[in-house]
Amino acid sequence: MRIVVAHNRYREAQPSGENTIVDAEIAQLTAAGVEVLPFIRSSDEIPSMSKAAKALLPISPIWAPRAQQDLSRLLTEHRPDVLHLHNPYPLISPWVVRTAHRHGVPVVQTVHNYRQVCSSGIYFRDGVICQDCKGRALGVPAIRHRCYRDSAAQSALMATTLAVHRGTWRSVDRFIALTSAIADHLRDYGIPDDRIVVKPNAVPDPGRPAPLGDGFLYMARLSPEKGVDLLLDAWRRHPVGTLGTLRIAGDGELRPLVEAAAAERPDVVYLGQLDRAGVRAAVEASAVVIAASMWHDVLPTVIIEALASGRPVLGTALGGIPYLVGADAPHEPAGTGPAETASAVAGAGGPAMPAGIGLGEAGWVVAPEPAALAAALPVARAGASGLTQAARARYERTFHPDVVTKQLIDIYASLSRTRA
Repeated sequence: MRIVVAHNRYREAQPSGENTIVDAEIAQLTAAGVEVLPFIRSSDEIPSMSKAAKALLPISPIWAPRAQQDLSRLLTEHRPDVLHLHNPYPLISPWVVRTAHRHGVPVVQTVHNYRQVCSSGIYFRDGVICQDCKGRALGVPAIRHRCYRDSAAQSALMATTLAVHRGTWRSVDRFIALTSAIADHLRDYGIPDDRIVVKPNAVPDPGRPAPLGDGFLYMARLSPEKGVDLLLDAWRRHPVGTLGTLRIAGDGELRPLVEAAAAERPDVVYLGQLDRAGVRAAVEASAVVIAASMWHDVLPTVIIEALASGRPVLGTALGGIPYLVGADAPHEPAGTGPAETASAVAGAGGPAMPAGIGLGEAGWVVAPEPAALAAALPVARAGASGLTQAARARYERTFHPDVVTKQLIDIYASLSRTRA
């Protein structure tokens, strides 16, 4: 099987989970015997482009003529079975879907964000969830609020791109929704069920989980939508030391807020930006991992890393977080959903669930509010040991590379058969 993987890499100066996932997926497919032809562009190329190439940048999200020419040559020479598209912006353009179809090549797209509708891709603006452009022929609110790169001109270009390519997106042969929440987003966009497959990302198996640590770990970009300020508000509602240690890893615009909290309280520790070894050490030192997102976060990789290490997760009930921790009851196999897990924990002497705290197979979800998160913190700390085995089991069943890579190959094979 021969697959073209198309992806516009985000700038390396801004760590991107999407870049990491694409790299890992290529490695996993190659290890499984799939011939992968990378069709990769990087936003880091832009500063070194010629003047002529830079002059075409404003239209690249819509068309990107150079990318279409290069892809056309690749498809003609190698005749792949499927083109798998990740991020097309700004140097590849959704037009690659049309180019692939012109060559008779079916297209799969992994949906990493909400950019079929939202110019920023995250449904979040000025500190709150925003869906003002939903259902509009043209995203005028995105232009008015300068949602794309804080530029009215670039926001107008992106809003126009989304309008122009509405038909392009709806022609994609198969969409990979990373969670059930993204599947719902695609259905709302008009994609029929038979063209949507829920397939999450995977992370490498770290091996047998280490003994449970103590306290909590928050590891994410330190920005408003990721909710570190929400977490610190909730944490301050408990006396110093009563919940163990709160470790915070990452970097971003809210770093001064985190540094101030660490200076104020001895039970808050700022770890900075971590490498892979540092991530694993921080996860193992903790008992619970926190995902405090304030937006409909698609698939926070830190949650899968936590489950792989046998750490349950406390998260907000937004986006893909309930799916990841198994609190998404309709999508759970019989006997392993939240109700069954809650009974098991209670039967093992675990704490009763206060109102407003949802218990899943591998963690808890709450409303994205300081009081709700504050109420859940002691519950999660007390119940962590009762969910460690369930967390690891959920990883092995749903997010292990062997499981996820087989799913992906099956998707390719079904499209290849249809094409034949």
